[in-house]
Amino acid sequence: MAELPRPTAARLSKPSWRDSRLVVGVVLVLLSMTVGAKAIAAADDTLPMYAAAVTLVPGQPVTQSDVRRVDVQLGVDRHRYVAADHDIAQDTFALRDVRAGELLPGSALGSRTAVDLKPVSVPVDGGGAARLAVGSVVDVWVNAKDPSSAAERYGKPVKSLEAATVARAPEGSEAGPGAASGLTAVQIMVPEARVQELIAAIDQGAKITLVPVPGSLAKAGG
Repeated sequence: MAELPRPTAARLSKPSWRDSRLVVGVVLVLLSMTVGAKAIAAADDTLPMYAAAVTLVPGQPVTQSDVRRVDVQLGVDRHRYVAADHDIAQDTFALRDVRAGELLPGSALGSRTAVDLKPVSVPVDGGGAARLAVGSVVDVWVNAKDPSSAAERYGKPVKSLEAATVARAPEGSEAGPGAASGLTAVQIMVPEARVQELIAAIDQGAKITLVPVPGSLAKAGG
């Protein structure tokens, strides 16, 4: 019986630069390395932006001393905030509240003509005022005084304003234990169209109560 020929193994040829698959593979590796390096470098990039150095309230003039520079990574959100590549312009006002330490949104700043709020001082219970701080957000409740009663009687409380920002709150001895027994003044920012109504209620002897909005800024220890 004749012996069958043994099969011979095909030798693998060494890859050549002329092999298109090898060239494509090398290009893909280099491309991925370049993209990865750019991504890492971009992640390390920081931008100088402005943050509020103090709590800003609507209607407040904003100057250079009210902000501080911080270097942060923002990515696509960078256009929403104020870059620290220029000084704060004159005639700049806060249009809404910004807490100290928060980045300064561009939408929170505007000119005097863009402010539709006026500061109004309201007499409130000293104990309640002691819990408030600049930047606290409160609902304003008004108890109208009963004009037909010789005694000090009031009607049912009515919510007059929602989410008004406290622009000035009593400090130190003004908010101490002695103030709890009487009234003290708290300045709040009121829409211009509602200023007359609130002042009239105060002049007529109404009782004003400021109720902090849940999550609102409060005085430390208050």
